[in-house]
Amino acid sequence: MQYAYLGRSGQKVSRLNLGTLNFGHRTPQDESFAIMDAALERGINFFDTANDYGWQVHRGFTEELLGEWFSLGSGRRDKVVLGTKVFNPMTDWPNDQGLSARNIIASCEQSLRRMRTDWIDLYQMHHVDEHTTWDEIWQAMETLTTQGKIRYAGSSNFAGWNIAAAQERADRRGYFGLISEQCVYNLVSREAEAEVLPAANAYGVAVLAWSPLHGGLLGGALRKLAEGTAVKSAQGRAQVALPRLRARLTEFESYCDEIDVPPAGVALAWVLSRGVTAAVIGPRTMAHLDDAVRALDLHVSDELSQRLDKIFDASVRVAG
Repeated sequence: MQYAYLGRSGQKVSRLNLGTLNFGHRTPQDESFAIMDAALERGINFFDTANDYGWQVHRGFTEELLGEWFSLGSGRRDKVVLGTKVFNPMTDWPNDQGLSARNIIASCEQSLRRMRTDWIDLYQMHHVDEHTTWDEIWQAMETLTTQGKIRYAGSSNFAGWNIAAAQERADRRGYFGLISEQCVYNLVSREAEAEVLPAANAYGVAVLAWSPLHGGLLGGALRKLAEGTAVKSAQGRAQVALPRLRARLTEFESYCDEIDVPPAGVALAWVLSRGVTAAVIGPRTMAHLDDAVRALDLHVSDELSQRLDKIFDASVRVAG
């Protein structure tokens, strides 16, 4: 396994970040547990979730599943750098959402209980809250840090100027501020290159790339659709983007056949070659996990990178 420092911190994390969005919903609990155990065996020490994941059953369901897995012992919790998120509504009540000091602190307490842990390694703001000042947000994060309930604060889906504003205010308060930004980044959604990646680099903020396969679109979607085996690539952002990208995907999958590397491996290896700290993978099966681990060994040469730029036209930025 490859490791990198989490931004300017001294914390090391695996370059594959195990996303848990499928666990307990698309992937049954026993299989989810097996995948998490296998991830640890393969050296993946970085896990990602959010307080509202599992909403298809009920909000908080995925954190509860993680708590059950941690309770099995054998050092599971101590080996994991655990990230979760706060922002999205957890109930219909108006204050159970957003980034108010009240909701940040209350949501952290609830996440700790669901996951049966005393601390969260990376507490991430799931979105920007335009109605809450940075002073209020950082006051809440400082409180949780002082209490030992979180180790680092991170962001997700922030623009470059949001990262700058957040970090400048944290610096004035004498607070460590952001350690990571989790953003969508893949071969067909490269907007992060314009401002997010440069801002993160300037402030020593790690970049965690979510949806490296663009919802399965870059995982051999055309072939899977033809075979009737498509799951994620037949819905969501992948389904929306497919019509306008079909020609490019046809060329991409043909090129992957030419070099005898699965499309998912090529797409993931490309993301990992772009200077990001880690890619957030969302395996639904053990095979998906194994494929992601194998992608770490794929060297992205200048020739391969240039060919991919040509196929997907690097000058075009497709909305995520």
